[in-house]
Amino acid sequence: MLLQTLTTLNYRNLAPATLHFPAGVSAVWGPNGAGKTNLLEAVYLALTGLSDVGRLEQLVLQGEKEAYVRADLLQGGSLSVLEVGLGRGRRTLKADGVRVRGLELPRGSAVWIRPEDSELIFGAPSLRRAYLDELLSRLSARYAQQLTRYERAVAQRNAALRAGEDWAMPIWEDTLIKLGSEIMEVRRRAASRLAELAAAANAALGSAKPLRLELAETTTPETFRADFARRAAEERARGSTVIGPHRDDLSLTLGDFAAGDYASRGEARTIALSLRKAELDLLQERFGEMPLLLIDDFSAELDPARRAFLLTMAASVPQAIVTGTEEAPGAAQSLRAEAGRFLDARTEDAAEQVRA
Repeated sequence: MLLQTLTTLNYRNLAPATLHFPAGVSAVWGPNGAGKTNLLEAVYLALTGLSDVGRLEQLVLQGEKEAYVRADLLQGGSLSVLEVGLGRGRRTLKADGVRVRGLELPRGSAVWIRPEDSELIFGAPSLRRAYLDELLSRLSARYAQQLTRYERAVAQRNAALRAGEDWAMPIWEDTLIKLGSEIMEVRRRAASRLAELAAAANAALGSAKPLRLELAETTTPETFRADFARRAAEERARGSTVIGPHRDDLSLTLGDFAAGDYASRGEARTIALSLRKAELDLLQERFGEMPLLLIDDFSAELDPARRAFLLTMAASVPQAIVTGTEEAPGAAQSLRAEAGRFLDARTEDAAEQVRA
């Protein structure tokens, strides 16, 4: 999986440009606010169709109505052109000129490691569910489809609860049990493998405490219907569905204690790195190709040993883009970020030497 070029137009603060990326590590460095994170965000969006912004228009340069991102991706020996058009409340995806849905993009194409990943440990259960659901949706198109159907059914059942439509409950419960049980079964299988890979990565990062990852479920496929009956009065009072995959959590334990309650900032960063390394390995196992690795601010909150692990991981994949306020060592390409532009630092240095 190799990104050959990225083209952007009116995307956040990025200047209109086409950037070329070789195999190996591309170091993108410069001061904060220069557009480094926006560049990685544009790459991830183009390859996966995914973005975590609240409103799509936040991705469009202020004063403009539309933005455009294009990635030329070499996959399995053939070249694909992936395009994303953005406007107010609108996102258009194309692959080789044909409009597609997000599920039709190369689902194993990229993994993005960010300093904000520590919130997976300290944040609300919804963040961990979103991490797991996004990963499983990329591993399985059917999972993504069933999850969408399930979430739609939950919203409709909640509306019926608020309207006092007791007659509709058996209908929606049948739907939620069918869809939710399938979602839980897939999560259980995937979480087992994810736990193995994350524990191994945590140990490789030098953690003295073992990492355990488990699903914290509000119900089970076996007890789903009985739990609906048991929680019926509570659900009517709240006007919402209180059990099911949409309320489950991913439990993270470091040593003998819940990581979210007792982990230090450094330990949380290590756990987050372990989860992303596990994600990288799972996607490679599923699709047979190593994803492009995107690393934002490679030195943030990391001691020298963990920073070395991250850089070694970047060097071990066919292609990585690594940002920082300083240049990542051992890079095949060096781009200096300056006000949304990315200049070949080595060409600049050579030109300076000639002038000298």
